[in-house]
Amino acid sequence: MSEPKPLILVVDDDRLVLATLVAGLKQAEFDVIEADNGDDAILLARKHRPALAILDMRMQGKSGMDVARYLAANTSTGFMFLSAFGDADIIDEATKLGALGYLVKPIDVKQIVPAVRAALARLQESPLQPRPPSPRPATIVPEPAPQRDQFVAIGILMERLRLDYDRALEALRAQARAEGRAVDDLAARMVEAANRLNSIPR
Repeated sequence: MSEPKPLILVVDDDRLVLATLVAGLKQAEFDVIEADNGDDAILLARKHRPALAILDMRMQGKSGMDVARYLAANTSTGFMFLSAFGDADIIDEATKLGALGYLVKPIDVKQIVPAVRAALARLQESPLQPRPPSPRPATIVPEPAPQRDQFVAIGILMERLRLDYDRALEALRAQARAEGRAVDDLAARMVEAANRLNSIPR
């Protein structure tokens, strides 16, 4: 009988980033639950007791730091942060809370998955022990990756069309063939269009 997969909670108020992360982690065979705000994240953490939470640092309402404080005080869930800002003060506070990692946007799933696995390995070494304040959590700064737009485009299709990862990937490839474009080119155009839509004030 196979061991249960670790459950990962992903929290980000940017639905595009959230869909991309969830798609990449599911492809890496993690079980994933998601929230786009801090209040829902706390409710999900209380109900499902995930092994690890990936928290967007800056969100409307409760921030990722607020959620991390709750997790540190009330659960054995490990956590790592996701942010577009490489602020030294923020990293120091994350370290003091016991963060297992600090991921810098723009996200590259190929680099995030190894960081998640490393964080889970640290948790398995001492699952219920208080997380030490040092050393500083690993900061993963993604390098430009030619397939990053593909991951984002697949996430868009998964969210908008309610497809699983494999069907979304095939839909992207089929559309690229239909338009006579390279997959990377179509993915880049989809990401640009989604970013334009997300920039329109609500």
